[in-house]
Amino acid sequence: MGCFSWSKDLTKRSTDKKKYKALDQNYHHLHTTFDELEVSPVRIDKRQDTGNVDQSVVTKELDSSGRANDDGKKKGKSKSFNLDELLDATDNFNMENLLGEGGFGKVFKGKLKETGELLAIKQLNSDGSQGIREFVVEMMTLSLVDHPNLVKLVGYCVEAGQKLLVYEYMSLGSLEGHLHGPNRKRLDWNIRMKIAAGAARGLEYLHDKMNPPIIYRDLKCSNLLLGEDYHPKLSDFGLAKVGPTGNNTHVSTRVMGTYGYCAPEYAMTGQLTFKSDIYSFGVFLLEIITGRRAIDNRKSAKEQNLVAWARPLLKNRENICHMVDPALQGQYPAKSLYKAFATALLCVQEQPSKRPRVSDVVKALDHIVSQPYTPQSHPSRTTPEILVVI
Repeated sequence: MGCFSWSKDLTKRSTDKKKYKALDQNYHHLHTTFDELEVSPVRIDKRQDTGNVDQSVVTKELDSSGRANDDGKKKGKSKSFNLDELLDATDNFNMENLLGEGGFGKVFKGKLKETGELLAIKQLNSDGSQGIREFVVEMMTLSLVDHPNLVKLVGYCVEAGQKLLVYEYMSLGSLEGHLHGPNRKRLDWNIRMKIAAGAARGLEYLHDKMNPPIIYRDLKCSNLLLGEDYHPKLSDFGLAKVGPTGNNTHVSTRVMGTYGYCAPEYAMTGQLTFKSDIYSFGVFLLEIITGRRAIDNRKSAKEQNLVAWARPLLKNRENICHMVDPALQGQYPAKSLYKAFATALLCVQEQPSKRPRVSDVVKALDHIVSQPYTPQSHPSRTTPEILVVI
């Protein structure tokens, strides 16, 4: 990776010993719970989807992990809301408050009557129990994390057959909406790289600073939420998995994720590694730079898959500027564009061993962010003389 101009400033690491001690104490419980949920899906998925069953699952996990209580004071993380509070906050889940919808349910905007606090409330589908594992895993994962680039879990509610997760409200919505939505506004180069670098730092926290380390397994533009000033946060941790530890090189698991973002070796073998997330990040970064979807069935067969389309084109420097999102209107620094493309392409290497560590991705993107685009300092659109060789 000699073609990179790495930043000399290393990413700051947390030195809060009490926090790490607490994470260490939770290691065995979290690892065991994730394993039980993963290798015994029938035990959970075949249950009747009733409030009593769900409440018992959630209560057991919260009590044994010791990370939340009814008033949310323990660790200051998760609060147990009652259903009436959230019905009032969302106007009975009025569709006018709908923020988005996914495979496991809907997300509504809510406003607490007492405090006026804005929240995002995920309502899992009530007509099936497939999402119980994802509900418990996401709640437990977010109860452990504490990072400015990971969405904050405010609380939860399991009552009367409802399974609800309550998050901080991200006022600018998802990155997908900004890149592909009908009312999208142009994101300039500096904002795009700020978003990419923030997402990388969130992923670095999961991989390198969590104990146990976590594989995200669902990195994509729709799961990247934006707050004020386009501050990025990773969200939706229902597919998160404890990563390999000790001498283990991978985790064998059911193949889950999103087509187009999923690493090929994981899709073929079910062997999940931290490099699986790196591949997904590479697709994510290509999407940010090009403005193209990871999979776009509206395009010709050769152009539908973003990675398959980008790889051959990036071997010729004359193609680079033609691959950039037209919405940027040519306003980007050419050298930083090359470095961003090179970073993305290294992440989507077919061989996992050739993909960089997330810490290296953070360094590369932080270096790009440290050299922002201004028309005065980057007046020309010439591409770098160095070829991207993959």
